[in-house]
Amino acid sequence: MNIFAEFETRVRQAVEGLLAKDGREVPDLSRVTVEPPRDTAHGDLATNAAMVLAKPLGLKPRDFAEAIAQALQSDGDVASAEVAGPGFINLRLETRFWTAHLASLLEAGEAYGGGEATGKKINVEYVSANPTGPMHVGHCRGAVVGDALAKLLAFAGDEVTTEYYINDAGEQIGVLARSAFLRYREALGETIDAIPAGLYPGDYLKPLGEALKTEFGDALLHMPEAEWEPVVRDRAIDAMMAMIRDDLKRLGIEQDVFFSERTLHADNGGKIAKAIADLQERGFVYQGTLPPPKGKLPEDWEDREQTLLRSTDVGDDQDRPLIKSNGLYTYFAADVAYFQDKYARGYDEMIYVLGADHSGYVKRLEAVARAVSGGSAKATVILCQLVKLFRDGEPVKMSKRSGDFVTLADVVEEVGRDPVRFMMLYRKSDAPLDFDFQKVTEQSKDNPVFYVQYAHARAHSVFRQAREAGIAFTPGESGRDVDLSVLTDEGEIGLIRKLAEFPRLVQAAASAREPHRLTFFLFDVASAFHAQYNRGKDLTDLRFVNPDAPEITKARLSLVDAVAIVIRSGLAVIGASSPEEMR
Repeated sequence: MNIFAEFETRVRQAVEGLLAKDGREVPDLSRVTVEPPRDTAHGDLATNAAMVLAKPLGLKPRDFAEAIAQALQSDGDVASAEVAGPGFINLRLETRFWTAHLASLLEAGEAYGGGEATGKKINVEYVSANPTGPMHVGHCRGAVVGDALAKLLAFAGDEVTTEYYINDAGEQIGVLARSAFLRYREALGETIDAIPAGLYPGDYLKPLGEALKTEFGDALLHMPEAEWEPVVRDRAIDAMMAMIRDDLKRLGIEQDVFFSERTLHADNGGKIAKAIADLQERGFVYQGTLPPPKGKLPEDWEDREQTLLRSTDVGDDQDRPLIKSNGLYTYFAADVAYFQDKYARGYDEMIYVLGADHSGYVKRLEAVARAVSGGSAKATVILCQLVKLFRDGEPVKMSKRSGDFVTLADVVEEVGRDPVRFMMLYRKSDAPLDFDFQKVTEQSKDNPVFYVQYAHARAHSVFRQAREAGIAFTPGESGRDVDLSVLTDEGEIGLIRKLAEFPRLVQAAASAREPHRLTFFLFDVASAFHAQYNRGKDLTDLRFVNPDAPEITKARLSLVDAVAIVIRSGLAVIGASSPEEMR
């Protein structure tokens, strides 16, 4: 169904035929591509075949392009093949090719654009916020990017598992337990004035304090900290994770696996010790010292001999400490054990969606992947830049409930799930994003999510108009026994051409790990559809519904159905809904 891949094959076959006639050896054809031209006035497809093959063949690009174009001209689906510039070839396809492709699209239905099973197992880890409070808007973008990427990869044919890494083994968990205990004392009637520095101040811990009171009465007050701390810690983690799961559900996210960091440290760090021992056996671990890094010293740096990973042998810019001189494992050691755990579960690629402040993790995680797997698995790190919130151009004030940040729940409650998910993807993840509450709820073309969803709703409005006009038509069953060849208007063919880009777009976005490409594509589809609809207002013979011309109407309704299918599929990957009515 990917016409670009199909025509890449046809172009390569044309090249092979030409070279066979001349008795030439066929060079590497992998760089030959077929793409949509930047300007549709130049044609339907464009290929670089002559440009990338002329030099290794010792030919002039334009002369070789002329020969390829002439060979392609004999293809029954090619209306014309023209050479442009130094050797690009622009192809125009016969109208019947486009209407035949429309029929194939309608036959495929919701599966259109999806890829065949690749057999590749991918783990996508995202959010992984410390379980110390509700999710804030800083987590929102990574959550949406990770979830949309997972859906995109699955649609493209990969086997995907979504995962949340619970950071429940660090010092922040001790702070959480002490903060919860303070709220427990408050629940028992003790007056709590200002929250001591270093503890979490948000009101979200008050219900936990009440829950501890209900379960234990005042019994915890009579225990030493060493006894009440693990009890409170476990209840606090459970409560915070329940809150986080609820926040994720607001975004339509339910991850497959929640992995506890504490399991790596269990049994005296058994999993971490095993990971280090495995790497040591393969020559990646040694005893040594590190030179002081430039700039601010990291917390885990020591000017003493310690156990190090020879990560510079596998692409890192410095070796990394695994065990400190005092015998304690570093945070990085847990990262190594965690990757080994994923690798043992059979994943070919581990994708980490992290905040931009984790840019230093890119090389080290890639190096860990090479060391642990011997190059058979890879780590991919996707960084998400900050989101700035505005309301009508003015910065949004902080949330009182959280203490010092705007919660994800606040944002979703005010504007809804769909605008949040769509707009979090309306920029590439490594570019800063401004999110204006007023703009994302406007009902105008300036609001992309409204404009796209309105296109889907408008399609169903057209179907209702047809039923009211007495024209039998069932969306999802269109194209059957319908003569689609009557679709000849340039706007209609242009709309089919745009829809035909969807399979290529899905594969390209999945390959690049860039789900944001879908939002731009959907906006372009919506624009083309709205434009054709509006043409019918001025030219009555182009209206989608014409009771006096039932055959052309059914063909046009089939085209509208195809638009709805592609928009619905794209929005599903993004994680947004496809309303059939909008008021």
